[in-house]
Amino acid sequence: MSGEYLKNYGLILAAEESFARLVTLGLWVKRPLTSWHYLIPGMFIFDILRRNQAVNRYSAVFLFPRKTALDAALDVIRGEDRKSRLSRAEEKIGTWLGSLNLFSETLQRAHRGQVAVLVEHYSRLLQGEGDGYPAVLRSSYPTPQDYQTFLQRLGAAEQEVDRAVAEAHGHTPDIWARLRAEQAQVEDIRSKEIKRIFGQKG
Repeated sequence: MSGEYLKNYGLILAAEESFARLVTLGLWVKRPLTSWHYLIPGMFIFDILRRNQAVNRYSAVFLFPRKTALDAALDVIRGEDRKSRLSRAEEKIGTWLGSLNLFSETLQRAHRGQVAVLVEHYSRLLQGEGDGYPAVLRSSYPTPQDYQTFLQRLGAAEQEVDRAVAEAHGHTPDIWARLRAEQAQVEDIRSKEIKRIFGQKG
């Protein structure tokens, strides 16, 4: 059984990594270009290098709380007390935020709510059945409505994180514009994911 958990663990992590890249690439493509992109020879190559750096940076930030939640979910379904495991996850999030010079009790508390929702979700996926991520997801959420209910809960938790991030940056128009653009991209990709996964058979 533990082997099944580990197989699904790899599928989940790969899906989250792919999701992070799609969000970042979508934001990069939609950003406004300056005249420098057309005037400087070789700017396209430089643009690709910057894009790759942006993808790596965003993926690391996006994935950390999710990887923390996934590790916690694996420990919980293996028998560790859920409350104590979530407490350890919260401490890890706090240390991570401190390393980014972003620590605040408000942001740590918001991430705690996000992680709690994800632990419940990942616990279901880790015990799901199927050879690939779509099959595992469908076995864990039999209908699109079931999955959408989870996404609504996750979206609410993510909005709390966004509000805490905005507060840490002084609620500037620029930070809110970035957060809203990111959330719009996330919602678009999730909508397509639902159609792709629940619209296919087998």
